[in-house]
Amino acid sequence: MAAKTERRRAPEASRPGHSTADRRQLPELDRVIHERMRLAIVSALAAAPSLSFAELKELLGATDGNLSVHARKLEDAGYVACTKGFQDRSPRTVYRLTAAGRRAFERYLGHLEALVGHSRPR
Repeated sequence: MAAKTERRRAPEASRPGHSTADRRQLPELDRVIHERMRLAIVSALAAAPSLSFAELKELLGATDGNLSVHARKLEDAGYVACTKGFQDRSPRTVYRLTAAGRRAFERYLGHLEALVGHSRPR
């Protein structure tokens, strides 16, 4: 039986263009927004004043359950507001991005830009 050889990577500080100090300065991404479906919901709501559950579902290609769970997570974080009512005797749920949600989304985009900028060769 052949012995496994262990590959070791050089510490980031010794790799060209990546110092430990640089790594510490990188922002943390908002874990609530970072999940794919939640990012899609927030992105869609950032581009429209409000969207109904049916509109979001169609736009994102989501299932009822998946959209509902992720929208609730965003609502619990205070990023999305949900209004329930009726339209032509049918239940209607409408979502909008809150001011805190818009700030969190803009901060998230800024963090992504910082990460991309950091990864580009200097």
